[in-house]
Amino acid sequence: SPHRGLSHRKEMFTRAAILAAMASTASAFMSGPAMPMVKSSRAAATTSVTMQQKSAAIPFLDRPPKLDGTAVGDIGFDPLWVSSMLPDEGYFKFLQEAEIKHGRVAMLAAAGAIAQDLFTFPGTVATFGNIKMTGAHDAILAMEGKGKNVATFHQMLLWLGILEIASAFATIQMFKGDTGRIPGDFAFDPLGMGKKDLATMQLKEIKNGRLAMIGIGGMVHHYILTGKGPLEFLGGIPNYKSCVDHPATALPFLYNQVVGPVLPKIC
Repeated sequence: SPHRGLSHRKEMFTRAAILAAMASTASAFMSGPAMPMVKSSRAAATTSVTMQQKSAAIPFLDRPPKLDGTAVGDIGFDPLWVSSMLPDEGYFKFLQEAEIKHGRVAMLAAAGAIAQDLFTFPGTVATFGNIKMTGAHDAILAMEGKGKNVATFHQMLLWLGILEIASAFATIQMFKGDTGRIPGDFAFDPLGMGKKDLATMQLKEIKNGRLAMIGIGGMVHHYILTGKGPLEFLGGIPNYKSCVDHPATALPFLYNQVVGPVLPKIC
């Protein structure tokens, strides 16, 4: 009858609804959806950062993506992620070039500061007195400022400027990607030290350059405070009593107003 058929259809609908509810409840306990899901770009980026390797220099920080270990001396030290802010590879090579150049200058400066404690070149004391490092810098500036026939710093600026201009062409071509030149390479190796094991010599240069940059900073700092060269300063440890009578420093105001009142108490 029609009434019986309607009742049967209601019973079938009720059973189907119950089965659908049971299936949806069971799916809540499954390990994952049956259909594959596409991650958003933001979620993918978050996952990639999470899975990054840790920096060898700072183990509790992630290694920046561009510091993949291929660059000479790369140990993943970039806590500010400067390498990731650079727009292309040319800027990264430019920073490598700058680090190598600063390291080379610092190695020369550190060697010169030590040499001043070991040797006295003829005419130095008669011309400048018994001063070194920043003290010699100030004495030369004073001589040039008094109208004497002295142009030491002018000559330095001239010749160093010529060297900078001559080397700029190779650096600019490398920056633009026009050549395959590696940072710091000027084909200058008169002793052939890089012919046997170039990679090892490059690593030694970058490590010694980084150490020299820190070292010359300490040497200048000690000279400003004590008036002593690096070897003279080390030879006086732990007796610093002579540091009160050191000659004029590069920063007389700093010594007279700040360091002077404190230094005798330390000595």
